Amino acid sequence: MRYVGGRSEPRPCGGEGRLMGKVGRVDVVGVGLNATDTIVRLPRFPEFDSKMELISHDVRAGGQVASGMVACQRWGLKARYIGKIGEDWAADFQVSELETDGVESHLFRVAGCQSQRAYILVDEGSGERTILWTRDARLEIQPEELRKEWITTASALFVDGHDTAAATQAAMWAQEAGIPVVLDIDRAYPRVQGLLEVSDYVLSSREFPARLTGHHDLLKALREIRAEFKCKLMGATLGKAGVIAWDGERFFYSPGFAVKAVDTTGAGDIFHGALVYGLTRGLDIERLLEFSCAAAGLACTAVGSRGHIAPLDEIQHLIGTGERHPALYDDRQLARVAGVR
Repeated sequence: MRYVGGRSEPRPCGGEGRLMGKVGRVDVVGVGLNATDTIVRLPRFPEFDSKMELISHDVRAGGQVASGMVACQRWGLKARYIGKIGEDWAADFQVSELETDGVESHLFRVAGCQSQRAYILVDEGSGERTILWTRDARLEIQPEELRKEWITTASALFVDGHDTAAATQAAMWAQEAGIPVVLDIDRAYPRVQGLLEVSDYVLSSREFPARLTGHHDLLKALREIRAEFKCKLMGATLGKAGVIAWDGERFFYSPGFAVKAVDTTGAGDIFHGALVYGLTRGLDIERLLEFSCAAAGLACTAVGSRGHIAPLDEIQHLIGTGERHPALYDDRQLARVAGVR
């Protein structure tokens, strides 16, 4: 990778024969964040103005889109990742990790810039985490830096909302080519409405629907967003409680699986990676959400976003035998809300 004339210039990383002049077909492509996570495990969350001996600290590769593409690659798909890195040891670490997993990567390296980093405090008892992160504004992917064929030679596209303009451009190309677009969104970024208009499967954080609509009733907010932006599925992840989604006619609810959580850092990343994988395999919505919840639950049983991307047979075993967390919604409640016009 080189930095030329004030702009980043990418080249593929990982795999053989992937030249800039020729773009082969892949199963999935992702445009969005990567990050280098320092995961600090603590006996409990620290009090203000206190000292505490930590249990361990590990440096791991993360970032929701990069991790989602790694998961798809490990599950047997051919994955492509497009992102931006700085000019530091963390950038080299990202390149190495993606190469190790065989993900075709088109990375823009920005001279004199630090890569995105996060410091993640994990409570040992619950596995719940608190994230402290920093990202240089120069790491934002620009629409003109993308190549259309990177997107249109895939069967599914995964984006997040951080680089909104670039994600919107990629999603527009995908929709024109009849390629489904999966969006992971947690904040009401500027111009996010344009991205929602060209996204098919929107699975947000629990808080996003209220932030966008002002409605604190989650089910009403999901219906309103789907009605306005015409996505095929509008849903929200609910942590241990699973996921709830609306397709315009009915609600789909899948409770989370009860596992021994070590670190919840990667739950959302692997959930969305599983969603993209399931779409390429033709899963219906009910099975799609169940599969994604199971993959996300198992991801919590090890440290880091990619610490345990469970094999497919382990995910299926959990689906068949695993216990669920208590359900937030029952079928009658959801049917009643669905019938309200």
